[in-house]
This record gives sequence, structure tokens and C-alpha cells, in this order.
Amino acid sequence: MKVGASIVSCRRGGNSATFETLNQFYGISGMPTVPSTYWNDVHGYKGEDVLADPEAVETVRNMATNIAFMIKSIQAGKDQYGKPDVKHKQFVNFIR
Repeated sequence: MKVGASIVSCRRGGNSATFETLNQFYGISGMPTVPSTYWNDVHGYKGEDVLADPEAVETVRNMATNIAFMIKSIQAGKDQYGKPDVKHKQFVNFIR
């Protein structure tokens, strides 16, 4: 139940496919994915380019706020209800 969040950076394109691929890893690992107000992607060649994009900065700040909220909420849920009893014993063998 660790939270996962991706931030993707590129110069021109490819953010959405990379963002989706990273987020799929969280799903198969049993990790809640942290949302934001838009996709967590930024554009720029250098760090200064990213900081010049107010939408990207706001999105990442909102994601950071949501990370803190989710960590606290999950901990409160564990304290009150315990951890989920997730089974990992069954595997499918497609070669028979």
C-alpha cells in the first residue's frame, strides 16, 4: 500500500505513453496511484524551461499535496481497519 506517482519530462512528445506505462506498474504492484489536476508531465530541455511553465508547476505541486494526503489517509485506514489481506499464491500457466 505504498503510494506511487509519476512525473514525466520530455522536450517535445511522448509524455502520455510514458506516463501511462509508469502508472501501469503501480497498478500491478498493488500501489494506489496519486492523482493531480492534469497529467503529471512537464516540457522543457532544461530545468529552467519547466519552471517557466506555470501549469506544470501547479500540477506537480497539487500532486505533492495529494501524495501527503494519501499517505496520511492510508495510514489512518491501516490504524483503524488493518492492512488488506491480499493473496499472491495463484499464478496462471498458459502452457499446459
